Amino acid sequence: MQRGDEIEVTADNLSGDGKAVGRIEGMVCFLEHAVPGDLVRAVVWKVKKNYAEARTIEIVKPSPLRTYPDCKHFGVCGGCRWQNLSYEAQLRFKQQRVIDAFMHIGGFGNPDVASVIGCQSPYYYRNKMEFTFSNRRWLSESELHEAAEHPGDLYLGLHVPQRWDKVVDIQECRLQSDISNRILNSIRDMARELKWEAYSTDSHSGYLRHLVIRQSKRTGDLMVNVVTNNSNQPAMQRLTELLLSRFPEITTVVNNITTRRSMVALGEEEVVYHGDGIIRERLGNFVFTISANSFFQTNTEQAEKLYATAREFAELSDTDVVYDLYSGTGSIAIFLSDAVDRVIGIEMSPSAIADAEKNAAMNHVSNCTFLQGDLKDRLTRDSDWLTHHPMPTVIVADPPRSGMHEKVVEKIVELSPGRVVYVSCNPSTQARDAKLLASGGYRLVKIQPVDMFPHTDHIEAVALFVR
Repeated sequence: MQRGDEIEVTADNLSGDGKAVGRIEGMVCFLEHAVPGDLVRAVVWKVKKNYAEARTIEIVKPSPLRTYPDCKHFGVCGGCRWQNLSYEAQLRFKQQRVIDAFMHIGGFGNPDVASVIGCQSPYYYRNKMEFTFSNRRWLSESELHEAAEHPGDLYLGLHVPQRWDKVVDIQECRLQSDISNRILNSIRDMARELKWEAYSTDSHSGYLRHLVIRQSKRTGDLMVNVVTNNSNQPAMQRLTELLLSRFPEITTVVNNITTRRSMVALGEEEVVYHGDGIIRERLGNFVFTISANSFFQTNTEQAEKLYATAREFAELSDTDVVYDLYSGTGSIAIFLSDAVDRVIGIEMSPSAIADAEKNAAMNHVSNCTFLQGDLKDRLTRDSDWLTHHPMPTVIVADPPRSGMHEKVVEKIVELSPGRVVYVSCNPSTQARDAKLLASGGYRLVKIQPVDMFPHTDHIEAVALFVR
């Protein structure tokens, strides 16, 4: 097999990054734009010793699992790579991904992995979307052939995978609400009319960098956050006036200003032009404030199910002391607080700690204490605070995708809580850490996956370990 060869192959599985997988001449072949069960004709574009990669050019025989994608941008922006796979099949493959990780990485012979808790609605589920302004637009193949002309030199949308220099000019995204799409298109139109320039990573010039829309699913709060390269109060005041005249539903307008070259939608300075600069979201009996740059689970409905699962697994009583590791803005700690004696949250980010304390105060929660610092250091070198707090009976951990540092796992084992509830967005690192917990005397009891991101290969899972 060589680069440029045309092959005919049947996809029979999905890889960890969401590509379809088939075999030809005994070699694994990763297929773009195919789903399991498809017989496809594809062009090979990469050949390595043990695998090849190919792009589908024709569906010879479609899979019974294949479905018609709803989004007009499907296959280009890369945000929802599984829209052509039925949602029921997505959930089955995600469950298998968790099983495979715990068997092959964790070494667990027969892990008890429940069926995935799916979304009631796999569309319009996000409470936050982040778009990028650009002076370069990604053109489809047909547009390239037609040499089509397009209005203006300012575009607003999502990046093509692996390309940070161009954006797909998005008119409609099925991940957030209808009003979010209307705001997106109106801001693009306003910026063109006002002749504002998009920021260029090449020249480090231009005004507009990102648009972030955050919308509460439970309270109706709606934030528009415009990230710019510099401060321009007259421009932002004009934009705010125009937005509010068209969308009175907007409750706050924020301008984040950053001069960093990296294309990250976080500001070094923040100016609020309307409202109080935050939105409020409700999970269970608790309300959380979310600022422009704070982390919050982007799927409100599923976050509630995820936290409810963690609470159920923890089997809490009013005498329990919970340590919430990687506590963020305190959402899990506060969600568990009314069932236990005390919660101690540990988090690296000072701003997240500040948000957590505000959230606790707003919800009249007095039994949560939040400590700032790197978790590895807090649990090992800087552990004097442990003498001022009772030992944990339960530990809940919700680390980033990279999982827990080995020394953190060792310290959990040393602290010896009766139960450890591990919430993860990465089954591979969760299984790796589970193996360390098991070697330290903990038994893996059960795992419950929760689908936070339909139409993607991402899956969250809650695992219960008992000493």
